Amino acid sequence: MTTSQTTPPPTPSTSAAAAADAPPQTRRAVVTGASSGIGAATVRHLRDAGWDVVAFARRADLLDALAVETGAHPVVGDVTSDDDVAHLVREAEARGPVHAVLNIAGFASGTDPIDASDLERWRAMFETNVLGTVRVTKAFLPAIRRAGFGTVLVLTSTAGHDAYSGGSGYVATKHAQAAVAETLRLELNGEPVRVLEVAPGMVRTEGFSLTRFDGDQARADAVYDGVEAPLTADDVADVVTFAVTRPQHVAIDTLVLRPVAQSSTTLLARGPLVMRS
Repeated sequence: MTTSQTTPPPTPSTSAAAAADAPPQTRRAVVTGASSGIGAATVRHLRDAGWDVVAFARRADLLDALAVETGAHPVVGDVTSDDDVAHLVREAEARGPVHAVLNIAGFASGTDPIDASDLERWRAMFETNVLGTVRVTKAFLPAIRRAGFGTVLVLTSTAGHDAYSGGSGYVATKHAQAAVAETLRLELNGEPVRVLEVAPGMVRTEGFSLTRFDGDQARADAVYDGVEAPLTADDVADVVTFAVTRPQHVAIDTLVLRPVAQSSTTLLARGPLVMRS
């Protein structure tokens, strides 16, 4: 009588994951929303880490200045445009394999409650935050597959994990982005492609709240009044770069970061942080 044994399938001598974790050739990343704030800070951090970076945003003057400062390759365009994103893919692949796509572009607009929502604000946020993420990711997945391995990062927000009054459209877009990342991770199972989500809480940048409040500087400043050490763009970029530069077999599915003064989206200390005896 003979017994049968299950023979494991042969494995390639060098898997995609093993190749990715080997001493790297030049790694290349595409960063959207790169002209300011977290996007620009991420470009700086990745360049400091030795990556070739293609920086994509709408504002040519800021992109050009960033390119001079960092050596990143600037591409002007909008994540809401199919033609602009197709041009971005061509520009990026002309430089070599693309190993990471970082979806940083996004914004908040307004604080209206749902029963008084301005649907044009919602539409604009969904076009950039959600459909822009999907458009860029969809366009670059073939390039990442050609590279043999890679990473898709989606910058969401703690607003994508819970809700707050007056968040309305922004909260909805960030929940949608988080769902896109989670779904994509399931769909790419079995491929050497990581899908990472980084979700910051309160971040003080030069433009986020100002955009949200339609240029009203006093209202924008009031968001941070009394808050000890909100996160900065550099804080978030440091964490994003950490996540992207882990060995390729290490996937940080979701990483939430907040300033110490912010215990949740709705619980925020204003005033000095002090030890209780």
